[in-house]
Amino acid sequence: MTDVSHRRGGSATGEGTTVPGPRRARRAAQGAGRGGRQAGIRPGAEGRRAAGRGRARPRKRSAAKIAAITTSTAVLVVAGVGAALYEHLNGNINGLPLIGGGSEKADAFGRTPINILMLGSDGRDNAADCKIGGDCGGGENADVEMLVHVSADRSNATVMSVPRDTKTELPTCTDPTTHQTMQAHVDRINSTLQYGPSCTAAAVHQLTGIPVDHFMKVDFSGVVNMSDAIGGVPVCVSNNVYDPYSHLKLSKGTHTLKGMSALEFLRSRHGFGDGSDLGRTVSQHIFLSSMIRTLKSAGTLTDPTALYGLANAATKALTVDTGLDSIPKLLGLATDLNKVPSNRITFATMQTLQDPRDSSAVVPSSAAQNLFNALADDQSLSNGSGGKSSTATATPSPAQPAVPDLQITVQVNNGSGVTGRASQIAQDLIDQGFSPNSGSANAPVPASATSVHYAPGRQAEAQTVARALQIPASRLQQDSSVSQVTVVVGSDWSSGSTFPSSGGGSSRPAPADAKAAVAGANSSTADQSKQCAQVSTFDTVSVGGVPMTPTQAYADSPNVPNSAP
Repeated sequence: MTDVSHRRGGSATGEGTTVPGPRRARRAAQGAGRGGRQAGIRPGAEGRRAAGRGRARPRKRSAAKIAAITTSTAVLVVAGVGAALYEHLNGNINGLPLIGGGSEKADAFGRTPINILMLGSDGRDNAADCKIGGDCGGGENADVEMLVHVSADRSNATVMSVPRDTKTELPTCTDPTTHQTMQAHVDRINSTLQYGPSCTAAAVHQLTGIPVDHFMKVDFSGVVNMSDAIGGVPVCVSNNVYDPYSHLKLSKGTHTLKGMSALEFLRSRHGFGDGSDLGRTVSQHIFLSSMIRTLKSAGTLTDPTALYGLANAATKALTVDTGLDSIPKLLGLATDLNKVPSNRITFATMQTLQDPRDSSAVVPSSAAQNLFNALADDQSLSNGSGGKSSTATATPSPAQPAVPDLQITVQVNNGSGVTGRASQIAQDLIDQGFSPNSGSANAPVPASATSVHYAPGRQAEAQTVARALQIPASRLQQDSSVSQVTVVVGSDWSSGSTFPSSGGGSSRPAPADAKAAVAGANSSTADQSKQCAQVSTFDTVSVGGVPMTPTQAYADSPNVPNSAP
């Protein structure tokens, strides 16, 4: 199975610092055909945007485009087109290089997982997008970021949303199109799209430790065309809802959303949950789950005319990496995705806390590391209850919270008989991001087998260390005589910074705690057809200048037509 070291890269230039991005420069480099204005950079524009991203401010940016991506891949599975139509569809696709996303490791059977970063841009660089709404003054941020993990054996998948206002250390990266460079600094992760999708992929890889193999970005107006082509997506809302900012207005119950109504639903951040982007990710998951069920249902895509319209809209909407920039490549990916049954597709949102320095931003909570570890270890999270994956080979304690690598101090004891082994491994752990207080010493007695010892209540920390060193789960031992995670290097590990797979016992690294991975992540599976989007009970909207709940706004706006019957 895949094992990924959680290395930390880049240094911050200062909390909240914003590096001005080459917004219009990219569109100039891509050519007038993409509708960009040939204008200069507007320094500081992102800083002005970020300053006003509190919950009370209306957002007129799309959080919808991600739905189109899933449609585009699913439809291509069944698309049978002639040569002329094939060339037409192939010519629709725009491909860009992917740099800095990391790389996968094959399992014992030579199979590798697939991790696809799905992006929805808030750019308004053409007349169609501006007509729909939002800021049309230029600029591009990642309004939606979802990492889709498809297991190496193609039996399960996980879709993890990374909230767009997540503040984290961003890596140095260069836009392969404009050649503009972003220096490492701390900012919202969605700002990286100013330097191209490849930069966002590098940032997500640095944040999570999960390799990003591909990216797919969809444009704004494509959502409208594609939701029309699919014939609509049924969604349920828990109560009457009116969000004046996205213009979504629905009565309690189930509605089939097409075109603009689908867009309004996916854009609405004030209508659901706590009225923030976190609540919106959950309603997006409900929409995508329903769309997957619709696409997989019998007869949904049997009409050749509708099928071509959907494929045409899908390919026009996509910007992908060069590993996916043709119909055959997309077909191969779509075939893999189509193998996963709905009840084995898990949706989750990265666990976060409010940024203590910026109330309009969030930071990953310590619990997010368990979710990252599970995906990096290729574990299924699709049993619905959030329990441990059946592929795991150890029994982790579900009650133990995740601890950031930087807070884990490791003692490495050398029992191998090879001088310097403990200090080498301790330094490697520090380089990977573990506590700089980690140290090394000689073991009291020689050891023939490498092992990892942990005090009661510290199993999750030991698992994290074992994964970083690729030590099998069978080598973990609870030991009341140690106060911190202690690695004893045996004679079976005489060289190298990772444990050799032939070193005896199971070759599978220590598994992540799969139950903890989905704790607090609002997880669900795509087969949950009775799930409704929970309308906010907070005063997240206003009508006539009066703050109120979305349900109260519905009652107070009888002259506003519903988005769907």
